Amino acid sequence: MGMHIKRLREEMAKLGLDAVWITSPENHLYLSGFDNPDGWMLITMNRAFDFADFRYIEAAKREADPDCTVIMPQGGRKVYLLPLIEEEGIRRIGYEDISLSCRSFELLKADLPQCEFVPLGMTLEEIRAVKTEDEIEKIVRAQRIAEEAFDALLKNIRPDMTETEVADELEYQMKKRGSRKPSFDTIAVSGSNSSSPHGVPRNVTLEKGFLTMDFGAMCEGYHSDMTRTIVIGKADAEMKRLYDTVLEAQLAGLAASKAGVPGQDVDAAARKVITDAGYGPYFGHGYGHSLGLEIHESPSPNAKNPEPMPLKAVASAEPGIYLPGKFGVRIEDT
Repeated sequence: MGMHIKRLREEMAKLGLDAVWITSPENHLYLSGFDNPDGWMLITMNRAFDFADFRYIEAAKREADPDCTVIMPQGGRKVYLLPLIEEEGIRRIGYEDISLSCRSFELLKADLPQCEFVPLGMTLEEIRAVKTEDEIEKIVRAQRIAEEAFDALLKNIRPDMTETEVADELEYQMKKRGSRKPSFDTIAVSGSNSSSPHGVPRNVTLEKGFLTMDFGAMCEGYHSDMTRTIVIGKADAEMKRLYDTVLEAQLAGLAASKAGVPGQDVDAAARKVITDAGYGPYFGHGYGHSLGLEIHESPSPNAKNPEPMPLKAVASAEPGIYLPGKFGVRIEDT
């Protein structure tokens, strides 16, 4: 974790900041090493303070990075934070304008009237875009859990199951193998419901035709993301063509996925395959997105991103074709 704070301090120096106030759970975990959904941090150029209330204080002292000073706040911010601000001579504070609500920001300014607040913008997201080996290893572990859960599902799946039961079985199998919770609400959509990219599983028996499942596991706060499309019954010629086109598009996108290649070029390589096959209007979402501590992160290999993808970014590769009212196919790997 010390490396993550070091990278943040390099950016703080460029922005002329005395401190950064951290409130989002993802950045709290990234910088402290401790998963506290209600924690806060104050990071200066020399020190890191991790604030944990009564519910989390014991775990924070046990699990937070040794470089962090763990404090249980007593009273309001004027009681526990103001003395630190004065002691450390802090005037310019960076804050997470991406995640801090307007009301929370107004209250923060009212509590610390002598400080100037500077929006961090994408600073932390850009740092987090480049994964360390340790982070990549956690994502891989989460991915392996999801893959094993899918293999287990294939052994247990029956045509009389409901979409809800399929989603629940995937989540159970992931949890059984060490995932704390699903990366996101598991998608399992069959037949005509498979034409909705983010359809909600229904409490109805699986329809014949495509069954698309989008799911992910979590390992120490890091997400995985995968989609598999199988067939209930037999696939006809059109279904096979659809599936093969999506797979070919994914492989074209993967071949284009290299550090330094703009995100939109990766998207274009996959999109060309689908457009050339005559399905262009039916691939309505981006080719992929970065992921890590959040399921959707920047930068993304999609049509809106002209920037080059950085080395050691981790992203999804998930083209799809969705024929309204008929069926749909998506294949996704991380």
